[in-house]
Amino acid sequence: MKTNLDALLTALYVHLDDRVLPLRQPLPRRGRRPTLTDAELVCVAVAQVLLRCDEERRWLRIAPARIGHLFPRLPCQAQYNRHLRQLGPVWVAVACWLARATPTWHERLRLMDGTPVRCGASRVTVHRSALGEIAGYGHDTSHHAFWGAKLMLITTAEGTVTAFSLAHPKELDERKQSLHLLHVRPPAEGPCPIVCDKGFAGAGIEAAAARLGYVLIRPRRHDEPQPAPGQVVPSWLRQRIEAVIWTWKNQLGLERHQARTTDGLWARISQRIVALNAAIWHNWLIDAPVKRSLIAYDH
Repeated sequence: MKTNLDALLTALYVHLDDRVLPLRQPLPRRGRRPTLTDAELVCVAVAQVLLRCDEERRWLRIAPARIGHLFPRLPCQAQYNRHLRQLGPVWVAVACWLARATPTWHERLRLMDGTPVRCGASRVTVHRSALGEIAGYGHDTSHHAFWGAKLMLITTAEGTVTAFSLAHPKELDERKQSLHLLHVRPPAEGPCPIVCDKGFAGAGIEAAAARLGYVLIRPRRHDEPQPAPGQVVPSWLRQRIEAVIWTWKNQLGLERHQARTTDGLWARISQRIVALNAAIWHNWLIDAPVKRSLIAYDH
């Protein structure tokens, strides 16, 4: 079973080194040359997430035994963490390339939802944390009050992330954040319907999304008339995005990100999104029956 993860990392490295990263302008660097190239670091970070190793120090202790035959040179924890945080634009480029490389990118349907990313649970953490520019107090219907950031996701029906953004929960509410995401990072090649929840109800957001070429499909609110039979959203389709978020928060450790800075939080969220997209992309390559399954890569 270990060969599945080895095959994923090998295929991902080859495609990143040949097709994705050479097209980008190299990032400015200071000091010593890093131990790993950008393509190698992305693969090592993906392996960390898929093997469910949340702590970087522990990961670098077990990595030689698990992926040492693929990456014989591994950095120390400080260099590994610093290199991860420096790859902000690279994470987005890799996630978008993986999304476009999956066959479901061409489907004319997207799912959209937001979820809180908790960054602290005590008042002392709130006052001392360096995450103040992106984290704040917010309220979510299903999660009650929280201190953290708001993650907005747009995925395909199978779970591949096509667009994502992170915002302060008070500076941008869920509707404004979704419109900003649709404007700056189109989740599809052309106009398409987007399935969302009741929180995106409103004539303003629906008109703004329509001007961008997207039709928002959501469940009916209690104060609205009964929709036509062809406009009813299946419950299983609305719950698909919730299943994808559950995969991030539990299997991929989003709830245990342990970030202390804004750059670190963005890097850890992007790292997990790239890991999920890479697993779905590779499952398509090997024709796995369940495209979002991570069982073959977590040991």
